[in-house]
Amino acid sequence: MSILMSASDGPGTAPADQGVGPLLRAWRERRRISQLELALRAGSSARHVSFVETGRSRPSEEMVLRLAEHLDVPVRERNALLLAAGYAPRYPETPLDDPAMGALRAGMERLIRGYEPYPALVVDALYNVVAANRGIVMLLDEMPESLLGPPLNAMRLTLHPQGLAPRIRNLREWRGHLLAQMERQIALHRSAPLRELYEEVAAYPVPETAPEAEPEEPVPYFALPMQLEYRGRILSFISSISTFNTPMDVTVAELAIETLLPADPATVKYLQEFVP
Repeated sequence: MSILMSASDGPGTAPADQGVGPLLRAWRERRRISQLELALRAGSSARHVSFVETGRSRPSEEMVLRLAEHLDVPVRERNALLLAAGYAPRYPETPLDDPAMGALRAGMERLIRGYEPYPALVVDALYNVVAANRGIVMLLDEMPESLLGPPLNAMRLTLHPQGLAPRIRNLREWRGHLLAQMERQIALHRSAPLRELYEEVAAYPVPETAPEAEPEEPVPYFALPMQLEYRGRILSFISSISTFNTPMDVTVAELAIETLLPADPATVKYLQEFVP
C-alpha cells in the first residue's frame, strides 16, 4: 500500500520590502524579456512597465497578476509581488492534510498506485515525500531507519552515503543532474530552506561505487538513466516529473509527481515479477 504524509512548510517568499517594481524587474530580467515585449504581452505600454519598475507608478492588482502571468512567476512568488504592491495575497496555502484537500490526496494516491509495479512518489517544494507507492517502498527496504524518519526527503535518500548513493552505478552523473536541478529551483524561488538542503546534500561525501555493468545488449537510452543496484541486479530507470496545470493554491502548485519509468526490458521484467 502507498504511504501518505503531511507536506512541510514550503520555501520562503521574496521579501516584500523591496517594492514591487524591483521584484518585477528582476523577474523580467531572469526571463530575458524586454520592457517592450512584456508590455505587448500584457496589453500595456513599455512606458508604463518602466514606470512600474522604477516606482513612479503603482500597478493595479490586476496588472501585477497580468505581468506575473506573462513572466511565468510561480504562484508563491505572485503572492509576494501582491504584498510588495500593497495588496492581499490572492492564492491560499492550504495544508495537504486539510479536509479540503481530500480529493487531491485521493487522486494522487490513485495515480501513483495505478503506476505500480513501477516506482512513483509525490514530493513538495523541499523534496519531502508526501506519498509513495509500493515500487518506491521496495527500493527503500534496506535503508537505515535514520533516513526513513519524518520528514522523508527524496534528495537525502538519494544522495546520502548511507542511502541509495552507494547503489547508484552512475552516481556522479546522477548526482550532478540532481544538484543542477536544485540550483535551477533555488534561482527561481529564492528559497532559504531549499538552499540549506542543497548545501547539506552537496556536502555529502561521494561513496565509491562499483564499475558500471554493461548490459547484455546495448540499450538506446533516450534520457539519462539512474542505474541502481538492487539485490544483485541492475535496475535502470528514467525519471519523469509532472506538476499541476493552472494551480490556484500554493501547496498544490509546489507538488511534483515523479515516476520512474523502466529504461530496459530487464527492469520491466524484474518489477513485474517481484513487486507485490
